[in-house]
Amino acid sequence: MGLKEIRTALKVDLDKPASQQPGLHNRWHPDIPAHGKIANNEVVKIECLDWTGGQIKNDDSADDVKNVDLTKIHYLSGPFDIETAEPGDILLVEIQDVQPFQDQPWGFTGIFDRQNGGGFLDEIYPEAAKAIWDFEGIFCSSRHIPHVRFAGLIHPGILGCAPSTEVLAEWNKREGELIAANTVADRIVAQPPQPLNTHAGNADEATKSKVAKEGARTIPGRPEHGGNCDIKNLSRGSKVYLPVHVPGAKFSVGDLHFSQGDGEISFCGAIEMAGVITLKFSVIKNGMAKLDMKSPIFHAGPVEPQFGPGRYLAFEGFSVDEKGKQHYLDASVAYRQTCLRVIEYLRRYGYSDYQIYLLLSCAPVQGHIAGIVDIPNACTTIGVPMDIFDFDIRPETDAVKMDMGTCAFTSS
Repeated sequence: MGLKEIRTALKVDLDKPASQQPGLHNRWHPDIPAHGKIANNEVVKIECLDWTGGQIKNDDSADDVKNVDLTKIHYLSGPFDIETAEPGDILLVEIQDVQPFQDQPWGFTGIFDRQNGGGFLDEIYPEAAKAIWDFEGIFCSSRHIPHVRFAGLIHPGILGCAPSTEVLAEWNKREGELIAANTVADRIVAQPPQPLNTHAGNADEATKSKVAKEGARTIPGRPEHGGNCDIKNLSRGSKVYLPVHVPGAKFSVGDLHFSQGDGEISFCGAIEMAGVITLKFSVIKNGMAKLDMKSPIFHAGPVEPQFGPGRYLAFEGFSVDEKGKQHYLDASVAYRQTCLRVIEYLRRYGYSDYQIYLLLSCAPVQGHIAGIVDIPNACTTIGVPMDIFDFDIRPETDAVKMDMGTCAFTSS
């Protein structure tokens, strides 16, 4: 007896505005109505737009990245009621497959300018930039970053269940306190609820108004439910254990990535794409109490690009910033310095700093905290897979500067 065809729980329309599609939403809120039901232990396919809802185009200008409307993001598919799921349970989500749409075999990596939130290195690289990536099966390459080709570690950036009313109130309280206490000039530290361009799926007007006022932005991941965690190893074969806070769990997914480096350092730094994800759902009754769970757990699957022992060139960074200021065990400062060491190294081959910044965001680099106890310096590393290049980048080989073209910049 053959296996039955996998049901598609949601189809999206690439030619229709995301805000007009009832199976999508761009805020977290318990009152957003479920788009449909999925049975316990069922496998389904769910189609997803890219996280911007189609705002970024396959062209050679970064005007669309500079002008992207961040009040609209992320467009998530769902929410879905999972039968038998109740508050206190754990929803086990197995990622069986992720693929781009056959008629849209490309993705994009972007760097936002500082006005739109920038990225990890925005104080040094404040301009908007973009690279388009073409997909060939499991491989990708870009006309904007030549001499590079690698297999993608394809995964969803966002997986999560809806917050309860109490959890949502806690999110808004603690993030509001952070915003109120912020003393960092010209720096947005969190995004409060934003009524503008709220999309609440197929909610009625009263519910939409409530979601607009209270709904949490999808930009950060949060400990109670996961959300936008951008974990590159949540690829095919992975399992994610999510806390359930509302009846039916109200699960949502989106922000699909063809590839990403650890940290996704440029904010729009993965290879973002539209596509379809195949998931299996299982409910673990009373799982939160059994595991004393405070935040999601994941079990990485067996799929990962293989570069072999010794095929990563690793760079170090410490808690001393680019101005020479000493910081105390600051892993963020150290990781920023690690990124700059890679940029300085790879520019010897003809790449611009922006091309390397984009590449570090989306190629399958391995980021690690090497040391976090030896005061005053945290030490972080980034391992760059040498085999993604079609030339030798080992230090003992003389660097030959080549014409690497350019990534896409704004027209102004």
